[in-house]
Formats: sequence, C-alpha cells, structure tokens
Amino acid sequence: MNKFMELLGEKLMPFGSIAVVLMNLPFWSDSTKETLQLYLGNAQSATMSIMTVFVVFGIGYALSNYYKVEAIYGGAIALASFLILTPFFFNSEKGELITGALSLDRLGAKGMFIGMITAFVAAELYRFFVGRNWTIKMPPGVPPAVAKSFAALIPAILTLSIFLLINIFVQALFNTNLHDVIYTTIQKPLVGLGSGIVPTLIALFFVQVLWFFGLHGQIIVNSVMDPIWNTLMLENLDAYKAGLPLPHIITKPFMEVFTVGLGGSGMTLAVVITLAFFMKSKQSKEIGRLALGPGLFNVNEPILFGMPIVLNATILIPWILAPLVVTLFNYLVMAAGIVPPPTGVAVPWTVPIIINGILATNSWLGGALQVVDFFIVFLIWYPFLKLVDRSNLARENEATQE
Repeated sequence: MNKFMELLGEKLMPFGSIAVVLMNLPFWSDSTKETLQLYLGNAQSATMSIMTVFVVFGIGYALSNYYKVEAIYGGAIALASFLILTPFFFNSEKGELITGALSLDRLGAKGMFIGMITAFVAAELYRFFVGRNWTIKMPPGVPPAVAKSFAALIPAILTLSIFLLINIFVQALFNTNLHDVIYTTIQKPLVGLGSGIVPTLIALFFVQVLWFFGLHGQIIVNSVMDPIWNTLMLENLDAYKAGLPLPHIITKPFMEVFTVGLGGSGMTLAVVITLAFFMKSKQSKEIGRLALGPGLFNVNEPILFGMPIVLNATILIPWILAPLVVTLFNYLVMAAGIVPPPTGVAVPWTVPIIINGILATNSWLGGALQVVDFFIVFLIWYPFLKLVDRSNLARENEATQE
C-alpha cells in the first residue's frame, strides 16, 4: 500500500499539480487565468480532485493481492462499493439541488476517509466470500479470463449487496448518507486534530526518534498521518482554485516541502554543507561531499548511515531539535500571514530546496522561507558538528603520528 501511495504521489499527482501551477501563476491577468482554467482544468480535475478514487481502488487491489485473490476484481469491487455509498446529487452554488451527478469533493477531500474505510471492508468481504468457495466454477475448457470473471461474480454481488443495504438503512433511518455521517463524526475531528501544530510536532518528534534507532520514521508515522495531511492538502487546493482563503497551514506539502524538502529527513542539507565546507577533519569533509549530491535532491541516507546520525548520541539533540524548531517557526510565520501556506499543489519530494518552496506556495516567499530555515538548522547543528569534527581530527592526528 505504501508503494501504491508513493506511485500516486510521484507519478500522478504532479501532473495535476503542474496544471494548477500553470493556471495560477501570479503574473497572469484574470482573462488569461480564465482561459488557462478552461483548457487545463481537466488535468487537475482528473487527477488531484478525484484522488479518493485512486486510493479506494489501490487499497482494494493491494489488499486482495495480499490475500492471493484476484486483485483487479478486488479493486473494482472496492470502488463500486464506495460509489454505492456516494450520493449522486449536490447543491449548486445557487442552492439548487442537482440530481444524477457527482460532486468532485465526494471523490476528493471530503470522501477520503469513507473511501478508505469502504475499501478495506469491501476487500475483506470479497476475500471472505472467495475463501468460502461461494463462486461459480466453469468447466476446464473455458478460457481463464472468462472463468475468473464468473468466479468473482457471486462474491461481487454479495459484497455490493451488503453496501447497498447499508446505504438504504442509513438513508431510511437517518435521512442522510454515510458520506456525511463519516465526514462529520470521524473525518472532520481527525482532520481538525491533524491540522494543529502540537500534534504535528509530536508526529515529527517520533519521526526523528525512529530514524535515530535506524527505523524509517517517515513510513511508520506517515502511514497514520498521511490520510489526514492529504485531506488537508485537497481542502487547500479546492479553496485555492475557488479563490478563497486557504483553510490550513499544515498539509502534506507543508510536511514534505518544509521538512523533507530541506535535504531529506531531519532537514540535513545544512548539515551536509557544513561538513563539506566548514569542518577540518578529512572524515567530515569526505562524508559531507559524498552526501552533497544526493542531499540536494533530498536523499540523505549517505549522511544518516555514513556520518552516522543513526545511534549517534553526540548529535541526538540537534537531530531532534532542529526540525521541531523550524516547523514551529514556519507555522508561526505562515499563521502571521508573512508567507503564504502551501496551496495544495503536490510537489515531488525530490525537487531541490527553494524551487519546491516556490512551487508549493506559488510565491517566491516560500523559497525565501526555506533559506531562513536552512540557516536556523545550520546554527542549531554547528556546535555539535564542531565536537564531532574535533573528535575526528584528533583520531586522524593520532593515526598520522603512529
């Protein structure tokens, strides 16, 4: 599932993001923006705006594949189950009820949590029915593709019938739909919690601690937080497209561009440059220069395991402190309106510093803020790196004398 989300974030979302950036460049006139939105709007609507569709199908596919049942049918059944629960009506901007049509927000930010829940439940039900051999078995001479279609028929009908009954029950008893129930009772409170600076700092703290012990902090923590941060991202994007104030500061792009986007986990680009050009020992310089190339594209395994940072108690304090200080600083700067928050555009995490800050915020101020962040990290790390460098230098002098 993590591989699927990485593929979604690295390959598909940037396509829609590029379209959003092009449509909203600050130097366009209003008429130019309207023309670009007319011709390029579908690129964003068909990718980022229906992100929940890809997530639902991906979960159904991945979970079915894990259970060794037909994955493509698992993904399709999960998506159909989600659509059964999705209301095919919405209120227009004039307050008119439009029936027989889907609102994009149901397929994007607003439907994210119910989509994920539905996908997991649908895949489990599909696997359960297949495991009970409640299938239609075809004669040996029937082509495999046809046989697989018939084998999935009864499990699909049973799974979809359960979701149809759930939808009927919710509509009849509560005069509403499950989308709004889940959004009000689960998604909205969780998103509200995840958009706060304190929970964000706690999540970031655990990322750093896990990395210190050699565990991939991003994968572990983001598996919990990504659904929340992605939902916040899509809500910002919807507001940005509508020309409304951005409702959130903390989003997925905020966490990637203004943390990982500064040299990788722990914001280590400043560390790499300090080692390469400001330290005296041969070991420090070689490690810094070796890690400089990857670090510019936010790949920092060479410094994590080469310095090393992992299990190195000498630099534990700056390793944990620097990201927390910088993240809090960025939040306060954006909350004060000095720098605009990320617009909701998904920027690939390998885009270098300054460029990714400008793209994420659609403002040169985003890149300027990263420069300030860089120097904050430098100031926090420098005294500790000097201690490491002195130790390395002393060891090298001893080796030379021997």
